[in-house]
Amino acid sequence: MKKFLLLLASFLFASAAVASSVKFADISQADLTAAIAAKSAVILDVNGTDSYKAGHIPGAVDYLAHKDKLASLLPADKGALVVAYCGSPQCHAYAAAAEAAAKLGYTNVKHFAPGISGWKTSGAPLEKQ
Repeated sequence: MKKFLLLLASFLFASAAVASSVKFADISQADLTAAIAAKSAVILDVNGTDSYKAGHIPGAVDYLAHKDKLASLLPADKGALVVAYCGSPQCHAYAAAAEAAAKLGYTNVKHFAPGISGWKTSGAPLEKQ
């Protein structure tokens, strides 16, 4: 009986963890570039301040440096486009910023999967601080 209860508790914990993780749609580089040109997106860089200063997607916010005041950096329109990215397609750190925006009520949160490495590889311009 003890083993059964332990197994049941483990299953419930794992189910809750899976249910709480939200999947965010990817945005293509072409669509992100268009949103940047139109100034219609808030872009969240989760790569850390040193990486951010070395080069980030134009207009991006250093999420780790400003996460405590994220609500004040996002627009009043909860349907506004918010894009989070990290280092590469294998990186999942973007999810912290995407989930933070979603918890604030933003409904159009996307993921730029190639990350800063894909942006650089494409030859797209970087902004440096």
